[in-house]
Parts: sequence; structure tokens; C-alpha cells
Amino acid sequence: MKVLHVYKTYYPDSVGGIEQVLAQLARGLAGLGVENRIFTLSPTAQPAVIQRPESEVHRSRVTLEIASNPMSLSAIGEFRRQLAWADIVHYQFPWPFGDLLHVLWGSRKPSVVSYQSDVVRQKRLMRAYAPLMNRFLASVDQVVATSPGYVRTSSVLQSLQRPARVIPNGIDEASYPHADPARVRRWRDELGDDFFLFVGVLRYYKGLHTLIEAARGFDGRIVIAGDGEESTTLQRALEQEGCGRVRLLGHVSDEDKMALLHLSKGFVFPSHLRSEAFGMSLVEAAMAGKPMISCEIGTGTSYINLDGVTGWTVPPDDAPRLREAMQRVQADAAQAASMGQRARQRYEDLFSARHMADAYLEVYREVLAAKR
Repeated sequence: MKVLHVYKTYYPDSVGGIEQVLAQLARGLAGLGVENRIFTLSPTAQPAVIQRPESEVHRSRVTLEIASNPMSLSAIGEFRRQLAWADIVHYQFPWPFGDLLHVLWGSRKPSVVSYQSDVVRQKRLMRAYAPLMNRFLASVDQVVATSPGYVRTSSVLQSLQRPARVIPNGIDEASYPHADPARVRRWRDELGDDFFLFVGVLRYYKGLHTLIEAARGFDGRIVIAGDGEESTTLQRALEQEGCGRVRLLGHVSDEDKMALLHLSKGFVFPSHLRSEAFGMSLVEAAMAGKPMISCEIGTGTSYINLDGVTGWTVPPDDAPRLREAMQRVQADAAQAASMGQRARQRYEDLFSARHMADAYLEVYREVLAAKR
């Protein structure tokens, strides 16, 4: 079986949750005998084809970008050529230009779409985009959501004529480095081992302003690892608050991330907007067996982190409740360890890359059989 995966951007041009999902899925499917290609756009597209461990990546050059929607004139012809190779096309949503490619050329090819998120930020542009989006979603053979909660809370998913399937995003533990003892010792010497950890791209919806506010009056420490558009704003906020209990590390390698997870007391993930549709960093924390703290925003974050089971969920933008949750984890080591164990078990049961790949392969087979 040949699967063409379609998304607006990919490694090495960008780093994010959907890129990680694509890499993990391609790796998992390859282990099941599937041949994968990734079709994407790139600022330079030089070279046009790159070979990565998980898949061959075919790149068309970006012509222009509007509201986080890259478009490419050369991609229109190239996508048609890639369709001739593929048995099935797997789109990652949202990407309006990808919808257009499907409507132009892909509607006759068996197709699956992973509905990763509603369009949240561009509400004004949504009026113009809605007809294309609705046509796209109605014409694909199967829509897949990443959590039951997102199906319940998304008006778009609720309006589909054919119900969405649910397949959680997953990760393969074997694709991560082990926590190297020497690296763990180095970070312990610098940070100790009693901190709460956040890891992720620093974006507007991550709720880190609330985390910094929650640090006031908190007698523990917080480490923020990651880089992104909010880096300067966060650094300025820390300087203004004079908050010495928060350490901003910037981007860290996977080796450092695993060492930091190993040392941390718990994982805090204060995303406050529905743009945080799933939370791959939470899956990594569950894999590491850490108790988690997240916000109830009606998305997959509360599917990964079950309140009172694998950690605590709190209202979004509520610094006192976020602080209280960290204090609860800090005050009861036995409970925190039990929550971490349940988080690890939940990762094994639901959020492994093998589970994700097996489920998608079943969908592919069903779609291909129905098309025949």
C-alpha cells in the first residue's frame, strides 16, 4: 500500500505537533509494510526531494502565505503527479490550500483526513473559507478526530454527514533517546530535581502568561523549555515580575528533554485556547510516567490527562487554581507517583505510535475496499 501524506509544512523547515505526528505515523506504518511519501511546501524547496528516516519528503516552493496558509503554484501540478503514485491520500487538517488541491485533483483518489484542530484564530477569514472547507470534508472518504472530546465540542465535526472516527495521536518510545545519566546529573546540578516542567513551542495559546502569574506565591520552581513567537514576551514578563522561580531555557534537544522529564516532579501544560487541540507534549509526559496538570478547554488535552487519575485539570486562565494544582502534586509524593504510573499505563494503552498506525491501517483498508 502506498500512502501520500499531505500537510503544509514539515521537517526540517518547521517543528511542531503535527509534524511530529506525521513522522511517528510514517514510521509506524512503515513497520506494517506501508510505503509512505510526505507532500509539503517549503520556503526554498531546495532540494525538492529529501530522504528522512521515516519517509521520502517531496517539497514544492511556497509562492505566498496568508494567515498561516502557505500556497504554491508549482504544487498544483506536482500534487497531481504524486497522486498517480499513491493508493490513498492522507491529509492533515487544517490547511485550506490542501483542501483546494483535493478539490482540484484528489477527489477521485481514496482519501482520509486527520482533523487535528478547528480553525480558531482566523474567524473573519473563516466566512470565506467555509464553503471550500465544507466541500473538502464532505468529499473525503473518512474524517478522523484525535479525541472523543474534540468530536463533542467541535461544531464542524458535529455537522459531518458521516461520523468522524477517533484515533489518538501517538508516539513511539523507541524513537526517543534514553535519559542519559551524565546529562541528568548536569541538569540536576543546574536545576535540582524538584521543578515542574513545561516543554513546547512557545505560541499564543500555550497559556504561559498564566503559568508565570501562578508562580507568584508558589514555593516550588518551574522550568519552561522551548522556543517560539512568544519567547521575547515571556522573557520580558519574567523580568518585570522579578520571578526567580521560573527558568526559561529556550530550545532543548530531545536528549535534554528526556533528562528534564526524568528529573521533573510533574508536567504542567497551561494551554488555554482550543488551538491546543491535542497536546503531544502531554503524551511525552505520560510516556515518561509523570503526573500532569492541564486546563479543561474541551479538547484532547483532557483525554490524555484525566482529572484525578493521571493528574489534575483546572479552568483555563486561572492562575490560583493552576498554582493550587502544582501545590497538590508537590505536597503528596505518593499520590503524584500513583498518577504518574496511571499516566504511563494510559500511554501504553492508547497513545503509542503502534496503536495509531494499526488503527489508521485499518481505516485505509476499509476506505480502499469501499472505493473498489
